[in-house]
Amino acid sequence: KAKQAIDRLQKEAFATIRSQSPVMRGINDDAEVWAEKWRKEVNMGIIPYYMFMARDTGAQAFFDVPMAKAHQIYSDALRNCSGLIRTVRGPSMSCTPGKVEITGVEDIMGQKAFILRFLQCRDEGWIGRPFFAKYDPNAVWFDDLEPLDGMQLPWNEDGLPRQVPKTIY
Repeated sequence: KAKQAIDRLQKEAFATIRSQSPVMRGINDDAEVWAEKWRKEVNMGIIPYYMFMARDTGAQAFFDVPMAKAHQIYSDALRNCSGLIRTVRGPSMSCTPGKVEITGVEDIMGQKAFILRFLQCRDEGWIGRPFFAKYDPNAVWFDDLEPLDGMQLPWNEDGLPRQVPKTIY
C-alpha cells in the first residue's frame, strides 16, 4: 500500500518526495542497511536527502551514534550505491548554529580532525565553508567538539555563529 500511495502522489500530484532519516544505534547503524534503504527509495522514485544525527534530547542517550561511526557508515553505504543515490547528504546535525555536515576525518598538520561544513547557518557567510574540530571517537553532538590547536570553532559558547573570517578568494 505504501508503494501505491507513493506512485499516486508522484503521478497525480506531481510530487517530488525526498527522504531523511536519523542514524540510530541498534536500529540502522549499519552501512548495508543504509545502502539498501537508499536503493529501494531510488527504485520508488524517492530522492535520498539526509542522514542525520539523533538530536540532543532525552532519548539521545539511548540511540546516539558517535559522529566518527556515523560518518563511516555513511561513506561505506555511499560507496556501495550508484550515482543516483549520491544526492544524499550527511551525516548532519540540526543544531543551534545551523545544519552541520560531517564531511570527513583527516590528519590536519599532525592532528586527527573532523572536517565539517555548514549546510545551513544563522550567518549565511559560513554556508559551505569548511572548518575543523579535534577528532573525538566518542563525540555525538556539536557541543562535544573542541577546536584544533590554534583554531576556533565557528560558534561561541552559546552555540551562536562567530563572525565569518574574510574569504581568501
